[in-house]
Formats: sequence, structure tokens, C-alpha cells
Amino acid sequence: MPGPKPTPVEPDLHLPKAVDVVVIGGGIIGASTALELSERGASVLLCEKGQIAGEQSSRNWGWVRLGLRDPREIPLMIEAHRVWQDLDQRIGRKTGFTRSGILFGASGARDQDNLERWMRNVEGMQTGAQMISGAALGNLLPGNQTGLKSALHMPWDGRAEPQWATPAIAEAARDKGAYVMTNCAVRSVDVQNGLITGVFTERGRVSCTRVVLAGGAWSRLFAGNAGIDLPQLKVLNTVLRTSPVQGPETALWSNDFAIRKRADGGYTIASGHENTVDIVPDSFRLARQFLPAFRQEWRSLGFRLSKRWSIEAGQDRSWLPTDVTPFEHCRVLDPEPSARALRRAWTHARKGFPALEQAEIVQSWAGMIDVTPDAVPAISAVDEILGMFIATGFSGHGFGIGPGAGRLMADLVCETDPCVDPAAFRLSRFSDGSKVRPDAGY
Repeated sequence: MPGPKPTPVEPDLHLPKAVDVVVIGGGIIGASTALELSERGASVLLCEKGQIAGEQSSRNWGWVRLGLRDPREIPLMIEAHRVWQDLDQRIGRKTGFTRSGILFGASGARDQDNLERWMRNVEGMQTGAQMISGAALGNLLPGNQTGLKSALHMPWDGRAEPQWATPAIAEAARDKGAYVMTNCAVRSVDVQNGLITGVFTERGRVSCTRVVLAGGAWSRLFAGNAGIDLPQLKVLNTVLRTSPVQGPETALWSNDFAIRKRADGGYTIASGHENTVDIVPDSFRLARQFLPAFRQEWRSLGFRLSKRWSIEAGQDRSWLPTDVTPFEHCRVLDPEPSARALRRAWTHARKGFPALEQAEIVQSWAGMIDVTPDAVPAISAVDEILGMFIATGFSGHGFGIGPGAGRLMADLVCETDPCVDPAAFRLSRFSDGSKVRPDAGY
């Protein structure tokens, strides 16, 4: 069963010879960066090897959440919420954003204690965060049989449609003057005397003085060819969607499953915590850096040896601008979903919401999530190459925070006052001796 089909974005007819900024990667981070830069008067080329939102940006759950964020991401997510609130009006297109609220369920006393401790991270921020139970919980989840004792309610949080949002943002960037090229891989950067002077694409060279790498799961491979050490692995998440059915407006995360209503009246459903980690050569190269994260998250990670080993072992790790690259060999990363994860999520969801028995599974898919050792993205200049920037490693949190990340990235590129303190997102934290590990916030 093929993956989701994002709204098609037709490429521009001609590759420009020169621009101010080249943005590599047509996911929500790259598209949001291109929009922000274009609105500020920069000439921008948004270059995507496949299709806009072809990978994780159309395959995620569609959540726009502040709830249970790593504390380091909270200021940027608040900025992202500000962007989402007016985004449809600003770009003149639909993203499907609605502030429907999200519930994070507690199955017992330990879960409730963790949720209450996390709430301290947003005290005084007027987010409306509160613990609810009993009738209040039942009113938000009518007909549920989940057995949840209580939940953290985040009324600010909501949802958008992944298949709509990124294409809409990319088209808005084009409205503001950006070039948008699809099926056009950037092969490498052109660096002279430590300065960015351009990029080499499969269709020719483009002069520029700044480059933003927003390549998602492909960022480590591209960065490595440029001599940039980026510790990043991939984690597979499996998702299904249903036919229209009566159910809750408020999204729910629980240990067993996560569910949110779609604009078409169906539901997007996935496991609440189950992710698949394919063992690949990079698993061993980066084992030391990722060990704290693996120790913390081992209950939610299923390690397996699969065909990904041979695929990644056979990929070129360095190449010349004239070479055909791995990005051209695989235009869209479309992994097989986990049948086990699908069965478990669907079984638990129907048990929790019996009305789902009237629904059918219309589609299922998987996506590769780009993760860092501390599960916090890199949104940063690259110190070793003047004019090189990177925005990647969003660790499954990228869709909701994407418009905020694009704004911050544009601030860094334009050397203006950043919308939030970017220190937590600096690339150098992976090499400067900093303590790098996830922070659940409780």
C-alpha cells in the first residue's frame, strides 16, 4: 500500500543561475524556511530530490503540540503556535489547522505523577494546561472505553493535515518569489576557502552565499559528504487512517495508541510509543553517542535487522558533483509499515473507542524519523563553513514545530535577532563536550 499523497506541487520550469539562499529539502522545515526568507526579500531556491512533503512531512500524525515537549523546545513551540494560528490567512491556502486540544492519558499513578511534573515546565505561560479526570475527561472523549484515570489536557494544541500543509507553504513561498524545484537533487555544496559559493544540483550549478540543509532522514548522508559530522539515525513509525466515523474531536495519546480526527472525518491512528529501529552500519558508528537515549527509551524501541542494512551499507558516503548520488537513486523514502504495530494500534484503538468498529482501515504507511542523540533538533550555523546552516533531527516533533523552526532558521540566516534563544539547537553541542541526552521534562 503506497504512502500518503501530498498535494502535488509543480516545479518551476528553469533552474535559476544564482540566488541568495538554497534550501535543500522540501519538507515542512525547508518549506517554512523558504517562506520566511522570501517574505524578507531574499531570493530563494527550494530544492527537493523527490516531491514536496513526499517523506515524513506527509507521513506524521498531524499533531501541533506543545504538550510533553522537551523543555528546550517549549519556547520555539510557543512561537510555532503563533505562526499556525494565522498561517492559513497569511498564505491564502488551507493547512487544516484547528486548535482542537490534545489529551495525554495517564493509566496509573506513575503516569499521572510524570504528567504533573511536566506541567511545571509551562507554569505561568497561559497555555491552559491542566490535569482532568472523571466527567471532564469523559466529555472530551465521549464513548471511550480506554480505562484512563486522568489526562493532561492541552487546549492550545491541535492538528493540521500533513498532506496539505507543506505543499501550501511551499506554494506560498513561490508566491513571494522563491523558486521551487522538485525531482532535482542537490548533490553537494561548492565551498571555496571555507565559504559557501554555490551548490551543485543534478541539473547544474547554482551560485549562492548561503545554504540551509533541511534534508530530514537524508541530512547525515549529505552532511558527511560535505565534511560535517552530524550524529543522526532513523527511526520508523507506522500509521494508519480510517474511513469516516463518529469519534472524539480532541486528540489522544495513551500508552497503547494515539488518535486524532482528520479533516475527512476519519482518524489517524498509531501506536502511542512503539517505534522500529533498523540496525544499520551507522547504528555502530554512533552507538556511543546514542547510548543514553537508547537506555532511556528502550521500552519503546524495537530493534531489528532488515534489508535496510544492505541498502545503507551499499550507499556511497562520498561523491563528486558529477556523480549520481544516493538522493537520485531513491527519490522518495517509502518504507514498509510494521504489520505488528498496525495490529496492536488498531486493536487497542477499537477497544478504547468501540465506534471504530464501524470504520475500515483505508490506508497504512510508515515514515523514517530523523533523530538526534538528545531528541532535540539542530537549527544552527555550521561553524566550519561560512554560509552553511542546518535544520534537521526533529526526532518526530518536526511537523508541529516546523513553522517556528523555519522562522528561527531565517533569523539565523539573515543575522537578525532570533525569535527564541537558539543555543539549545546549536550543532556544536555534539562535539563541544556538552552533556547530550533526552530530557522528558519530568
